[in-house]
Amino acid sequence: MSDNSKKDGSSDWSNKDGHFRRQESSFRTSIEPNGKHAPEIGRYHLVVALACPWAHRALIVRQLKGMDKVPDLLPVHVVDSLLGPEGWSFVPYEGELKGLGVPGTGIKIPGHEDKKRIRELYMAADPKYEQRCTVPIIWDNKLGTIVNNESSEVIRNLNYAFDEFLPEEHKGVTYYPEELRNEIDAMNEWVYPTINNGVYKCGFATLQDAYESNVGPLFESLDRVEKQLSDGRKFLFGGKLTEADIRLFTTIVRFDCVYFTHFKCNYRTIRDGYPHINRWLLGLYWNDPAFKDTTDFDSIKAHYFQSHPNINPHRIVPQGPVPHILPLNK
Repeated sequence: MSDNSKKDGSSDWSNKDGHFRRQESSFRTSIEPNGKHAPEIGRYHLVVALACPWAHRALIVRQLKGMDKVPDLLPVHVVDSLLGPEGWSFVPYEGELKGLGVPGTGIKIPGHEDKKRIRELYMAADPKYEQRCTVPIIWDNKLGTIVNNESSEVIRNLNYAFDEFLPEEHKGVTYYPEELRNEIDAMNEWVYPTINNGVYKCGFATLQDAYESNVGPLFESLDRVEKQLSDGRKFLFGGKLTEADIRLFTTIVRFDCVYFTHFKCNYRTIRDGYPHINRWLLGLYWNDPAFKDTTDFDSIKAHYFQSHPNINPHRIVPQGPVPHILPLNK
């Protein structure tokens, strides 16, 4: 998720035509044996915002792969939920922003404990960096640089990057299996622009035409997912959990709490309008700790409703929906 802030602290959510366009990620390497970033324990760090759906993907895969069970393999550093004028922060903002947001865990990367903002890591990696500073990032503390800040590549890399250090039951486990790659790639091709990024295109649109041109395709794609799940399948591709489920989950779990109201994605909620998607969502959330443990509704709601004063100028965080997610037996 981008900080979306200009150097003067103002927000730059959309272009002059009213459409939101996400920037391309800049750091695109991988952790590979015999490569620039070789697998090691104690070398790499994952920096995330709990509120961010893109960072949430990486947290889920990290836990699914059992990396959380190996000390110092890929420590997590969590920023404050408030996205302020200076971007993501490891420490709470002061002044008029004091008390907003949900505090993160701060930064404990050796040699970088004094850093207060994500931007400082980006500038350490590239002093000439001028784009927005996004999460998630994998930080290489040996080389003092960012390995990757593109979430789709991060989660694929984590499928195999640290297998040699993992418990036996997690070695070789992949969420991008060879036999399903064509189907996964094909689904990602329409889910990303119309759903994952589609909610942002609706929420950050600044002209009516721009909003209307994106809200329709969003719900057309949700209808398409609903039909795909209508045969009662557990996962998007039947009986096997894949990255397609992970990538979609982090958007859908935020939908009723945030996107329906804050981003004006209000044709219908997931819980009341999409019974098969809701069944799939509840199955992932309640049956797999990797999904439930990494979902922080307080941070999610605090971030969206307090970080976008151009959309919600009084920064009031709504209490609903109640509950944030329905019980499994609903």
